Order: sequence, then C-alpha cells, then structure tokens
Amino acid sequence: MTVLVDSNVLIDVAEADPVWGEWSRRALDRAGASEPLVVNPIIYAEVSVAFERIEEVEAVLPTASFKREQIPFEAAFLAGKAYLAYRRRGGASGSPLHGFSVGAHAVVAGHRLLTRDARLYRTYFPRLEIIAPDDA
Repeated sequence: MTVLVDSNVLIDVAEADPVWGEWSRRALDRAGASEPLVVNPIIYAEVSVAFERIEEVEAVLPTASFKREQIPFEAAFLAGKAYLAYRRRGGASGSPLHGFSVGAHAVVAGHRLLTRDARLYRTYFPRLEIIAPDDA
C-alpha cells in the first residue's frame, strides 16, 4: 500500500509546529518506514506557501522520499460529487475544493491518507483508510 500525505502533516513537520509537529513527524516516520509516501500537485502547492523558493520545497519533499502523482480524472469527478454533497448539507460556498480532491485521489488510487484533520475525509469518503490522531 501507499500513503498520500496531507499538507497539514508536512507543514507541521517543516515548521516544527509546537502543537502538532511531534505527532506529525512520528506519524510520517512510521508510515514512510513501511510504505511509499505520495504527494500530488495540490498538496505540493499547499506546502509551497510556507517557503520562498522551490528549492526549499524540494528539500522538504525530496523525490527520493515522496513519489509525485497526478490526480486521476476519476478522482476529480469523485471530488466534485463529494463537494456537491457537502454543499447540499449546507457547507460554505467559499470552501475550497482541495480537501475533496485530496480525499478522492486517495480513494481512487487506493492510498491510505495521513492527515491530522480527518473529519472531512471520514464524512465524505467513509471507505478511505485514514491515519490520524485518535481525536481527529
């Protein structure tokens, strides 16, 4: 199996977040010790916000450690359907589609998802295997 790593975990580690940094680092180390780690362009873009130069992002996400994958069109379709369900349940119209795209990518590609914010994924992708803090 492979693990798609959500941007919040990567940013926690890169910025040594005082609340989540240690949990995220340990979870990333555990997942990476036994399974390939994956990022997609959306996750890469979200992580890049924390840095000035692409070389800094590449240092945090080296290709030797993180496989890059494009988001399949099937995942884009599933993300749109999940987002529509979210909106029909009263979700904010300004809410970005990125979380739905990450969850759908993990489902379609058969990845597990490492995140510390599992609520959206558990709600809209109930069959997705999630690695998250116990209280997430």
